[in-house]
Amino acid sequence: MKMVALDMDGTLLCDDHSLSPQNAATIKECSNQGIEIVLCTGRSPSSTLPYLDELGLDGVVITHNGAATIQSIGRKVLHAFSMNREELEPYLAFCEERDIHYDLNTTFDLFVTRYEELTPEMLGLYAQFRIEPKSFPGWEQLESPVVKMTMSGEKERMDLLEEELKAWDHKLQCIRSGDYFIDVMHAEATKGNALKELSRIREIDRDHILAIGNYYNDLTMIQFAGVGIAMDNSPDDIKELADDVTLSNNDGGVHAALVKYVLS
Repeated sequence: MKMVALDMDGTLLCDDHSLSPQNAATIKECSNQGIEIVLCTGRSPSSTLPYLDELGLDGVVITHNGAATIQSIGRKVLHAFSMNREELEPYLAFCEERDIHYDLNTTFDLFVTRYEELTPEMLGLYAQFRIEPKSFPGWEQLESPVVKMTMSGEKERMDLLEEELKAWDHKLQCIRSGDYFIDVMHAEATKGNALKELSRIREIDRDHILAIGNYYNDLTMIQFAGVGIAMDNSPDDIKELADDVTLSNNDGGVHAALVKYVLS
């Protein structure tokens, strides 16, 4: 293996969003052997890069579920998939009509349209992901294009909304990225496509890439990689499509997979 792509929440991180010393030590050992470590996440760069710092690594992070690939040194954007207002309008109207909370992400910032209505609980949820939301300034004032829109709410409501959205003829990609989140992105913005582009830049064949994830937004990279691993806490259909299943995120599943496929 020459590259390891790691999802974060539900995979690399424990349920409390912490990085275990065991996972950190094993990742550092892989890096010391010349293997490139790539964090691939639905998070933004601002809530991803601190974990790369915690690992003591420089490198690349694939963020916003593949919509933006960032070089940690200098925060340089290597590749991005963006959307315009007209493309997002049906989803914006969908949320406004049903009073669904949503946010709009540029590569480095997250905006909400009704900032003054954010409850302490909602602010606390953003804080868990190391995000500081900003008040949406209006489309004309945005300095960067939108790369991801996220609808959020209780799991039961997201389940219902997901079923309703399945009936749409989507021009953009609409994917469930967690129990409480539905993401809208460019049709080609996936972790698999971002990993494919990075492998082209690095001139690394997919057979030499290991990818580990736990949820539906990880499936494209699990299937692109030469070896795709699902966590034990993954839904059953994700496990069935992976090459192997490792332990859960709370039981050192990343450590176990790296020992088995990289360090053995």
